[in-house]
Amino acid sequence: MNTFQKGSIFSFNDSIAYTDAGIVSRQVMKNEKGNVSLFAFAKGEALSEHIAPFDALVQIIEGEALIIIGGQPFSLKSGDSIIMPANISHAVQAVEKFKMILTMIKA
Repeated sequence: MNTFQKGSIFSFNDSIAYTDAGIVSRQVMKNEKGNVSLFAFAKGEALSEHIAPFDALVQIIEGEALIIIGGQPFSLKSGDSIIMPANISHAVQAVEKFKMILTMIKA
């Protein structure tokens, strides 16, 4: 399992870098109850509409994103968070390059 080292200080912003195009992700931690992942999106990149079986907390730590939940758009910027409910379609788009933390806890 390639996750962050326990018992060590780290910075989310310094732990992932942007690419010129594309999406970069790193697994922060994972176990049978859920996971925490770190993402960096280049401007214009997106995750297409999909459904997840668990609630997911998105925290924007840098930049600006458009998150669409059940067809409703939400504009988020650094410091903003939103919970994407389980079994509701959602998509993520990079208005500007941005970084986010995604926390999913299984029921």
